[in-house]
This record gives sequence, structure tokens and C-alpha cells, in this order.
Amino acid sequence: MKPTSTFRKLTAAGLLLISLTIISSQQKAPEKGLKDYYKDYFPVGVAVSPAGLKGAEGALIKAQFNSITPENAMKMGPIHPEENRYEWRAADAIVQFAQDNKLQVRGHNLLWHEQTPKWLFKDATGKPVSKEVLLKRLHDHIFTVVKRYKGKIYAWDVVNEAISDNPQEFLRNSEWYQICGEEFIAKAFEYAHEADPKAVLFYNDYNTERPEKRERVYRLLKKLKDANVPIDAVGLQGHWSLQEPTEAELRKAIEQYASLGLKVQITELDVSIYPWEKERREKRPGESDAYTPALEQQQAEQYKMFFRVFRDYKKVLTGVTFWNISDKYTWLDTYPVAGRKNYPLLFDQNQKPKKAFWEVVKF
Repeated sequence: MKPTSTFRKLTAAGLLLISLTIISSQQKAPEKGLKDYYKDYFPVGVAVSPAGLKGAEGALIKAQFNSITPENAMKMGPIHPEENRYEWRAADAIVQFAQDNKLQVRGHNLLWHEQTPKWLFKDATGKPVSKEVLLKRLHDHIFTVVKRYKGKIYAWDVVNEAISDNPQEFLRNSEWYQICGEEFIAKAFEYAHEADPKAVLFYNDYNTERPEKRERVYRLLKKLKDANVPIDAVGLQGHWSLQEPTEAELRKAIEQYASLGLKVQITELDVSIYPWEKERREKRPGESDAYTPALEQQQAEQYKMFFRVFRDYKKVLTGVTFWNISDKYTWLDTYPVAGRKNYPLLFDQNQKPKKAFWEVVKF
């Protein structure tokens, strides 16, 4: 029987109503925060800058999260730009915000090959310093920073990204490695533990789920454990995408690291809508950065899978931290591709929950 025009109009109106209902349900304000949904599993954190502690984003932090990480303020370059000068203002503001709102703080980070001040590796004549001098400078930096926040920061990313990107190499050929060999890694953990024996100490890295890099990260962690270095945990950064990691890769990584007696955290979570790239480049002519419904759905499914896995490992997974608050600003907007907008988080540019948010809390 041929449908009447009235029937067709009613059908169209019904479909529109259903669509609007779905959209409305996705954009409604959450009744609880991520921290509340996951209170029986693990803390849920977010990386912040002082500017993000105000206004709508500040309100979102307080509503959704119970842990924060300084995105840049505690990295060696920003906090210790000159040998005899520290810049505490930004880091202090973040720690004070956490104290005022009863949030945990993860310290990030004490040693990295990037955002490291050039003075650290040079003597007065501009020549490379000796291993002894560099380790003394590292010791003094770690003691000064960790002791300042002792009792206020419960965990530190002590060493960040020491494993090489080259599968044929073990450690990254950084100035730390060139001057000190492997010793700088163990020393950093020893100094941090001495400065705050109660702090939980992490090795932190990316692509920790890719099989070849996973094996090298595991090898480093096992060497540290076998040498009785005071390392407590491993941070899987979680700079992931719609393509990776697979569920099997993620489970294998968590289980392999946990087998060493280490706790595990996801420390810098975002899910890019683009495949992984490492080298910086400009956006190409005609290259789209549209956040299509199809991409939104893929991202929601990927987030759903990740958090299902996280819940399965709540005995070893002690925290999940997102890298930035909302799609309004994310480091992926400028890296690795300048001028290309990314949409990798659970909240949109207006701090409203996305489809992925509702998948994460639906369990």
C-alpha cells in the first residue's frame, strides 16, 4: 500500500524527534563526574595549565576529575630556566588549586630530553659538563622541586621517554645518555625517593603498547627492578588514535608490565581522530580537519573499549589521566601537524560531553 503524504510527514516528524532526543541526551549535563562513575575503580585526572583553572574549564575540572597533572609547569625548562633561578608561580598555582579543591596531584616530570634548559649540559665555556657535574645538577634539581611539594604531590613521572624511537636502539641518544650513559635513569629514581620516600615513582613513555617498543620498555623496567632501583609504577601515556592500540595489544602491555610488580597508570590519555605521526609538519592543502559523525562514532567506540579494559585491570591500574580538559584546547591542535584541529577528548569545545563520554560512563 502506498503511504499517504500525511503518513510520510508523521514518519519524518517522528524520525526527527528521535534524532533530536538522541542529540539532546548526548549533550545534557552529566548527573555525576567521571570521578564519581569510577570511584570504585581508580582516580580520573586531567592535565592543566594555570589558565585552565578558571571559568568554565575550571568548573569542569572540579565537577569531573579528582586528580590533576601540570601539563608544562613542572617540566625542567619552565620551572628551572637558569641554574640559580626557579620559576614557581605556575606550578604553585596548580598545586594550590588542588589543595583548595581536594584533588590529588601527579608531578610531571623530573627528567626528560625535551623542554630541558641548555645550561644544564654546559660549563661556563660552553663545553659539555662531566657526568659528575650533570648528576649533581640533576640531584639538586630533583631535591629542590620534590621537597617543595612533599606531602602535596603523591606521584612523580621521574623519567620521561628514555626509550629510543628507533627499533634498532635501546635508549634514546639524548644529552643525558651521551654524558651519563644509562646511569642517569637509576640516579633520578634514587634522588626522587630520597627527597620524598612516600611518593609513588613512575617511568613514563608513549607507544608502550606497540609490541617492539613494549619489549624494550619492559627490558628497561626489569633492569631497574632487578637492580633494586626504587621504581613503583609505569605510566602508559595513552596518546592513542582510532587505529591503535588494539584491545589485545593494550591487555598484553598492562599484563606484561604488571608482572614486574609495578602499578600501572594511563597518564596522558587522548584519542586522535588521525593516524599516528611523529615528525612535525604543516597542514597540507586540502587536508580536512572536519569532525564528522563517522569519526565521532569511531572515537566513541574506541574510548568504550579502552575503559572496558581499564575496568578489567582495576587491581593494577591506579589512575587514568586525560591530556587536556576539552576540545577547546589540546596539544594535538599544533602537534604533529600545525594548523589542523584535533578533537581527542571527552568534552567538546564548549565543555559539553561528547558521544564518547556517554560510552565511557555506560557500564
